[in-house]
Amino acid sequence: MNRTAPLEQSLAALLRYGSWLASAVIGLGLALALIDSRVGTRNLAILPNLRIASIGIVLFILLPSLRVLLMLLVFVREGDFRFAAAAGLVLVIISLSVIFVL
Repeated sequence: MNRTAPLEQSLAALLRYGSWLASAVIGLGLALALIDSRVGTRNLAILPNLRIASIGIVLFILLPSLRVLLMLLVFVREGDFRFAAAAGLVLVIISLSVIFVL
């Protein structure tokens, strides 16, 4: 029996629906910004509706980290601790890079 099939299906679903969600959030933010009567303002970045679009961009950026987290959880659940340790190390490296960049 193929053990990787559930992992591949879970990863594919996460990336598919995560991408759709992030795209929808960006689209919603941009649509609300177009509808907003203050679109003529000089600094578009201060509009709250464009902040909604920024949240969608952050979701796109977080998708790879969520993928690694899902892989870590699946590997721990299956008892494959070598791959779980590798996924955990990658997650720690991603976390440290975010902390040091900010």
